[in-house]
Amino acid sequence: MSAKLHKRKIGLVLGGGGARGLAHIGVLSILRKEGIPIDMIAGASMGALIGAVYAHGKDVSLIKNLAIDLGSKRFALLADPALPKTGLIRGRKIEDALRSIIGEIEFRDLKIPFACVATDIMTGEEVVIKQGLVWEGVRASVSIPVILRVAKWRGRYLVDGALVNPVPVNVLKGMGADFIIAVNVIPNIVKRARKGNEEQLGGKELNIFSVIMQTIYIAGYQAVRSSLVGADIIIEPEVTHIG
Repeated sequence: MSAKLHKRKIGLVLGGGGARGLAHIGVLSILRKEGIPIDMIAGASMGALIGAVYAHGKDVSLIKNLAIDLGSKRFALLADPALPKTGLIRGRKIEDALRSIIGEIEFRDLKIPFACVATDIMTGEEVVIKQGLVWEGVRASVSIPVILRVAKWRGRYLVDGALVNPVPVNVLKGMGADFIIAVNVIPNIVKRARKGNEEQLGGKELNIFSVIMQTIYIAGYQAVRSSLVGADIIIEPEVTHIG
């Protein structure tokens, strides 16, 4: 890396994309291996979760182990049904997991400046969260509509940030980043559809969860290109095959 680039504030933005967002762990590993410093991070949905853990100072290998551990417990985390008021899943077990991983730390106490985005379900506005408890901000950012109960945050009702800003480059601009690396894990929906038709969604029939997720991917993909405006480097891992 040139000395000139090193003096600039480098921002990393990690986009939403469900399980595909685990590719962010590999990107973080390579950036660290290449000695590229990250001065600030912004994230949406799964990118918010991984970004928050990294900003907290967790080692990449530890984040990978946490992802594997959470993956093995995913059905237990989702076994928290609620009366369908604002979501099928209450989310208390997920909140407990977030508190366990991130702790009761506030944004101002993170080792790397971090912000995440959510969507105000009433107004459709993007909400940038960079104050208060980190786990509460992440909980709002990962709140998949209909599946997970809407998150209440400072008088607003929030859902998944990827709906309005799947790769929040503009947030890093507002934080003062001079050079932005953006990671997008929402694949081309046409390629995704062809892949799905060929493999019939991994041999499974459509269900309510796959319909909801596909709806979010369609909306997210439409917003991806505008979200990426302003990024200096765009990384798009090959994740089309991942459900």
